[in-house]
Amino acid sequence: MGAAMRRIQMGNALSAFGIGFTVPYLYVYVAQVRDLGASTAGVVLAVFAVAALLVLPFTGRVIDRRGPVPVVVAAAVVASAGALCMGLATDVPMVLLSAALLGAGTAVVQPALATMIVWCSTPSTRTRAFAMQFFLANLGLGIGGLIGGQLVDESRPDSFLLLFGIEAVMFLVLAGIGAGVRLPHAAVIPGAVPQDDAAPKGGLRALLQHRAMVQLCGLGFVLFFACYGQFESGLAAYGTEAAGIQPSTLGIALAANTAVIVLAQFVVLRLVERHRRSRVIALVGLIWTVAWIVAGYAGLGHGSQTMATAAFVSTYALFGLGEAMLSPTVAPLVADLAPESMIGQYNSAFALVKQLALAVGPAVGGPMGASLHAPYILTFVAFSLGISVLALRLGKQLTPAQDKPLPTKSRVVASGTPAKDLAPAG
Repeated sequence: MGAAMRRIQMGNALSAFGIGFTVPYLYVYVAQVRDLGASTAGVVLAVFAVAALLVLPFTGRVIDRRGPVPVVVAAAVVASAGALCMGLATDVPMVLLSAALLGAGTAVVQPALATMIVWCSTPSTRTRAFAMQFFLANLGLGIGGLIGGQLVDESRPDSFLLLFGIEAVMFLVLAGIGAGVRLPHAAVIPGAVPQDDAAPKGGLRALLQHRAMVQLCGLGFVLFFACYGQFESGLAAYGTEAAGIQPSTLGIALAANTAVIVLAQFVVLRLVERHRRSRVIALVGLIWTVAWIVAGYAGLGHGSQTMATAAFVSTYALFGLGEAMLSPTVAPLVADLAPESMIGQYNSAFALVKQLALAVGPAVGGPMGASLHAPYILTFVAFSLGISVLALRLGKQLTPAQDKPLPTKSRVVASGTPAKDLAPAG
């Protein structure tokens, strides 16, 4: 990796490390440590989603006009302030304000970092760059959560202040690292639609007229709705109610998910690079179909409790395998569909779709997973099969270079040579 990419990946890993300190314990902190109640804790989680939905529609255009570096710096500073305020908050208004700042900041960081990775990579190196980002983010989250669990003490509010303080410092480190990055020009695939000179005035209108991007956003919504949107709501409720899983086992299942991602990421990368992206996503749909069938056995198979527990943990592991295949596939595809002047808007639009899915997923899956056990499993088996169908349909809209960019033999991702000079002439 070039110097710029190394700095970006380091900042990405450290910020994920900081987030890992607080995410598993946020509900307990608000509801029990600050004694604000379960309802307030639920509202705090909703504020995270609402804040993200409010800022993301404007983020992309700012990234494209000002560049991703100042956006990353500003968003990281806002997130840092939110984390520190959360650690000091003692009443409902302060907690909600802190959640809004933290939710908005972390939401904006995602597309801005993705745009920085795009600018520091070429279509042939982008797959590995995003695979590395996902690997480091999950590794950082896992290590942060593990260390945070050793530091936290529900009887000592100052231990939570330490956790949120560490998160705040990590965001400031991200801001400092980001400010020092010198970006080359973005390299795009010639023939991306719409072209800069042919695009209608107005970024949103141009994006909505791009059929492949619209289809990818629809596919992305289903992907996030059927996976991430169920992890801590519907699937957790189904596991405890239908399968009789102990709450502590949920932590083991999430650990299995992270372990599979970390161990499998660079193994499946070879598979991803050798096949069309649309077919890789279709395969993920089939893997997740199997995962939901295994979850069905855990809750509806009437086997022993040991078998049910093993099946439930296996469900999370299978989801992790699919996630490891998606990380070097979907994010680079978003970038390769974008014209050079709209990379930030494409990344922000896809991030907005993800946030919508994460907001709708728990609202739909939570009640179904808790009470409608068989319909819940059948619904998400159907959604997973739908992923495969939508992916194959998307493949028909992609150019060969977008669906299967040739991997480079060079180890260099970004160098002093502008990436625009490395792109094929078009």
